[in-house]
Amino acid sequence: MKIYIAGHRGMVGGAILRQLEAQGGHELVTRTHADLDLTDQAAVQAFFAQERPDQVILAAAKVGGIHANNTYPAEFIYKNLMMECNVIHAAYETGVTRLLQLGSSCIYPKLAEQPMREDALLTGTLEPTNEPYAIAKIAGIKLSESYNRQYGTDFRSVMPTNLYGPGDNFHPENSHVVPALIRRFHEAKTNGADEVVIWGTGTPYREFLHVDDMAEASLFVMGLDQNTYAANTEPMLSHINVGTGRDVTIAELAQTIAQVVGFDGAVSFDPTKPDGTPRKLMDVGRLAAMGWQAKIGLQEGLEDAYRWYLNNAPG
Repeated sequence: MKIYIAGHRGMVGGAILRQLEAQGGHELVTRTHADLDLTDQAAVQAFFAQERPDQVILAAAKVGGIHANNTYPAEFIYKNLMMECNVIHAAYETGVTRLLQLGSSCIYPKLAEQPMREDALLTGTLEPTNEPYAIAKIAGIKLSESYNRQYGTDFRSVMPTNLYGPGDNFHPENSHVVPALIRRFHEAKTNGADEVVIWGTGTPYREFLHVDDMAEASLFVMGLDQNTYAANTEPMLSHINVGTGRDVTIAELAQTIAQVVGFDGAVSFDPTKPDGTPRKLMDVGRLAAMGWQAKIGLQEGLEDAYRWYLNNAPG
């Protein structure tokens, strides 16, 4: 099996690549951004025509936290739409037998009933802070479904909850909440600070999934036979949630990270900063019914993420 992994240098793509390498028996194809710009349609079409992969895992994306989404909304919607359109269309044109594209839980309405089921999609207003990114990811689902319906392709979509772990982005401004907090608590401990102030009230609930669990779930869904996948989804509601089915408050998360890092100062909150969505918990019943559930607990996963940061993160 010749498998192209788009975004293999990212956190999720890297985890998927590691697991496929461990499995063995596949010809794995990768390209860096310098080698292949996925927003360049002609370049993507030429790459697919040359390589002719059997399967594609689309893990490439322009991602970031609240600050990044608010600062670069045009980049978030444009780049993600272009990558999805180019890769999915080229996969169809070159006869790719199966494609898996990764999305995000932000596709669901801001005030969606909790936990969020797959059928909550397009039932309400999105969270404004990441609406451009969410629109692009919804488009990816609908692209896949539309090609399946019109051309009989086997293009699948998985929607992870908040991910963290080895390979994460620890940039002080453009990172998600877990790596941002790991870095801030680590720097506070290193600098002898007596307090860490966190954006928002600390009351929103979030669900966190270790990236190794996400990689395992992605390959599980990719490996399902077509009948099993079709029996558990619908042609126009085909995406699958991936998460733990459990959530914690940002305040609880912060205290856990402080403990993992070894910061023993005060933890406070700045309510003048945005909270984002009040709660984002995935209903993972569809995936559980197919036979997969998360294995890595939050404390264990955060310890692993901190070890990786100490060994790999710059600065």
